[in-house]
Amino acid sequence: MLEIRHLRSGYGRVTVLWDVSLTFREGTLTTIVGPNGAGKTTLLKTLAGLIPYEGDIRLGGEPLRGKAWDLAERGIILVPEGRMVFRDMSVEENLSLGAYPRRCRAAFASNLERVYSLFPRLKERHGQLAGSLSGGEAQMLAIGRGLMSMPRILLIDEPSLGLAPVIVKEVFDIIRRLKEEAITIVLVEQNTHIAVGVADDVHLMRSGRVLLSEPAANVDLDRLHDLYLAREAQSA
Repeated sequence: MLEIRHLRSGYGRVTVLWDVSLTFREGTLTTIVGPNGAGKTTLLKTLAGLIPYEGDIRLGGEPLRGKAWDLAERGIILVPEGRMVFRDMSVEENLSLGAYPRRCRAAFASNLERVYSLFPRLKERHGQLAGSLSGGEAQMLAIGRGLMSMPRILLIDEPSLGLAPVIVKEVFDIIRRLKEEAITIVLVEQNTHIAVGVADDVHLMRSGRVLLSEPAANVDLDRLHDLYLAREAQSA
């Protein structure tokens, strides 16, 4: 289980997250939704150890402060917004980089085969430069690279960004399969319908704060959209 308590982080003197407290249950998929600028990406970057913070982050009850250098070895893996693949390296070279953590190296061959079974198009293009892939293929590569790191917690940031609807469906079908394998997933996504539909738990963020936390089965999409667009505040 991943827990954060009274988390505050940002960039230099600019605070983005204000006193955020959340629990991500082991083996579940948690969706975080909210408008642009809500702090969703900042939250994932903080969890991945890329941004300094105040407050407390614990994995399985163990404090992670001061261990940013070791988070990949502990299985906290970020699939970043915008894919961020290495364009001048081949598909397979990109996947190989995902296996950099020491604990992943012995299982490289089996993990690579698993990724290729999930994403057959990556196997077809294994020697192709990543920069020549379509947006959907690059997103598959980014997720596959994350899986090569054998994640305990998989942080996925905006996987549908810039993709055609048919490719979004394909990507989310894979995310559903990963959820069935009991990988703990924290998903940031602006498409609220598909994000809530795949989730176990849902959190809505706005202006660096959490405004709603509910099991996905209890979420009222109309109310969620009102909060998302700040309509409740305007009508109050």
